[in-house]
Amino acid sequence: MIKNYKNKGVAMITAMMIVAIVSLITINLLWENTLNTRKVITNINRDQAIQVAIGVESWVKELLIQDAKISESDHLGEFWARQLPNLPIDGGLIKGEIYDLQSNFNINNLVKKNGEVDQNQLKFFERILSNLNLNPIIANAIIDWIDSDQYTTYPDGAEDDIYTKLNPAYRTANQKIISVSELLAISSINMEVYEIMEPYVTSIPEYSKINVNTAPPLILKSLDDGISESQIKRLIEERRGTGYDDITVTFKPILDSNNLLNVTNKTNYFQLKLQVKIDNISILMYSMIKREPQNSASIVYRSFGTI
Repeated sequence: MIKNYKNKGVAMITAMMIVAIVSLITINLLWENTLNTRKVITNINRDQAIQVAIGVESWVKELLIQDAKISESDHLGEFWARQLPNLPIDGGLIKGEIYDLQSNFNINNLVKKNGEVDQNQLKFFERILSNLNLNPIIANAIIDWIDSDQYTTYPDGAEDDIYTKLNPAYRTANQKIISVSELLAISSINMEVYEIMEPYVTSIPEYSKINVNTAPPLILKSLDDGISESQIKRLIEERRGTGYDDITVTFKPILDSNNLLNVTNKTNYFQLKLQVKIDNISILMYSMIKREPQNSASIVYRSFGTI
């Protein structure tokens, strides 16, 4: 009798263990299935968000083309200069902004196509750095990063002999800067300096002029030596609404003839900053758009997450 009770007890414990093991396996399978399902949904949402972003990018290109057809200048009163309204989509929304890249100094203007330093642009950039209370000789390290030779620009220039001694070691790009964030790799530019400089510089792949209709006050002040604060206030007030009627008439009295060649009222390069949210996915896309003179536009580069 006692033996039967023992057998029944062992059977019951065995059955309970089997049920527990099966339950544990079932829970693990359900959890893995839930994770896999979530991963698939996340990947689908991400792919959808990217396609939506590229679609908006195409729409913005068309808007910029149409703007060129109806407007002889680009200014802060135009539609693209305002933040795009939030656009609701299935399961999320779209946020976007368009920036005039020619409102800031093009860092690639420092070195000409033939490899020589553009002295006029160098002085312009040095004035910008001085007005930002930064040391103007920072420009020399940037020049060495862009130019194709290994001759150090003095003072405070830096070629491969500096960068190859770092850990990790790397070399100068010896080409145009693709993204302004690349400046962080350059000697003499730390995060503090970069954050001060970044709002006033850009990296357009070819020579570009400053659009005075959209340029911030500090850029306008840096166009030439001796421009006063009262002149800057007058310039900002004069362009309010539809921009300057005639930039030559406005700027000839305050700019040297060589510096007058650095300004325009038209823009060819824009940047689209776009955020797309779908469910738990959020992507950030930056696109550099070049508006061509033949009523067309093209994407120079596109990046996700960072400039």
